[in-house]
Amino acid sequence: MICFNPPCRILLAKISFKMIDFLKTTLRMKKVISTLFIVALLTGTQAFAQAQLAIGLKGGPNFARFDINDAGTSFKNKTGFHGGAFALVKLGKIGVQPEIIFSQQGSRFSFSGQDLQSNFSYVNIPVMLKTYLVAGLNLQIGPQFGFLTNAGGEIVDETGDVRPINKEMFKKSDISAGIGLGWDLPFGLTVDARYNLGLTKIEDEAALNTTKNQVIQLSVGYKILKLGK
Repeated sequence: MICFNPPCRILLAKISFKMIDFLKTTLRMKKVISTLFIVALLTGTQAFAQAQLAIGLKGGPNFARFDINDAGTSFKNKTGFHGGAFALVKLGKIGVQPEIIFSQQGSRFSFSGQDLQSNFSYVNIPVMLKTYLVAGLNLQIGPQFGFLTNAGGEIVDETGDVRPINKEMFKKSDISAGIGLGWDLPFGLTVDARYNLGLTKIEDEAALNTTKNQVIQLSVGYKILKLGK
């Protein structure tokens, strides 16, 4: 039954106006959503176009020593080397660089007139966050996870005895915090200076003093594969 009396026509007119307003609002929302989608798509496409993926090799000298609170022992830097591979994912001014590095560490020290040395080898996996400044210069910070592969030499225990080292006296893994400065040069060359501060104790015997790793690394690298800008 169709209503043609004045109150009914007024009601139908109000409903029609509300439906028209709803349709207009819906169309405006669709335009806004479409515009936002296009902007997001263009931004994402531009960001992807600016992304860089690189894989390379790096290596250089280590200057390592133990962090041990032992007043009777004088610790000195032990020179070794490190070398391995890295991958870089860079987007704009931010990059993430995981690495796998073989690293010779340990320490030289003097005790009771003797010059002694501890020799350790690790496979380290640093994951560095790189913030780029200007002209390829970058600041680096991130964790490093180390896995002991070999241990030898001598160490002084809590009683003051010099003991030969075997691998079972030390933990199989180590965690460090890395901080450094790098420079990505033209033609795929990289230069890095990094300090790795041991966060966890590496000794695994109660008779040994609390021991942590400290390593300064100087590296030269080369990007053998580079995709993107």
